[in-house]
Amino acid sequence: RTGVFAAEVTPGIPGEKPVTIKMIDAKTKEHVETIEVDAAMVATGRVPNTGNMGLEARGIETNRGFVNVNEKMQVLSSHDENAQLIPNLYCIGDANGKMMLAHAASAHGISAIENICGREHVVNHGAIPAACFTHPEISMVGPTEEQAVEMAKNEGWTLGKSQGSFRANSKALAEGEGNGIAKVLFKKETGEVVAVHIIGLHAADLIQECANAVAAGTTVQELSMMVHTHPTLSEVMDEAFKGAVGMASH
Repeated sequence: RTGVFAAEVTPGIPGEKPVTIKMIDAKTKEHVETIEVDAAMVATGRVPNTGNMGLEARGIETNRGFVNVNEKMQVLSSHDENAQLIPNLYCIGDANGKMMLAHAASAHGISAIENICGREHVVNHGAIPAACFTHPEISMVGPTEEQAVEMAKNEGWTLGKSQGSFRANSKALAEGEGNGIAKVLFKKETGEVVAVHIIGLHAADLIQECANAVAAGTTVQELSMMVHTHPTLSEVMDEAFKGAVGMASH
């Protein structure tokens, strides 16, 4: 379900009474439906666990617990423009607040070690994929479409958009999961992939090809000529890439 909030959750009793969730429209706040489920997971957010690390003693000011770092993961004294570099101190992962994902934290750690060893490295956060393990799955890499529109306006390039459908994919249909789309946003002038958003079966797996394309600067022209295995879900992406250059996959 999308476009709704859980306004009220009434606990249940395992094996005796279900959990009751009152759903309201995200915009109008009007009651939409009340659902009954076996269990409900309530996610209230995360906060960095940096309160008892002695950061203040090193002259480090945090913002809601987040430690400011530069592009090399080196710690800065504060979040303002005059922040000073703290020598020999690095901060990776959720604590720096750049991108609160496990694989982003791993990339931060690798990057920090590379910089410590004198091999200059910067993490490209725009090429790090993210996924929501809902049903159907949701995945993305790069900015939202609204952000991409603003980027195109400010940077002076034209935004292109192409979509692929799970409804025309034989693997998805065989699995009984024909609902879903893949959207590719790209620069019309160069064909550079800016972002990809996927909703559908195994979207979390499909996004990796797209993240690699963003990281490597692969164009939609190049991607459109790459052969995708049949019958697989990857052909949803093939349809989107071909559509970006005016080709058809069927």
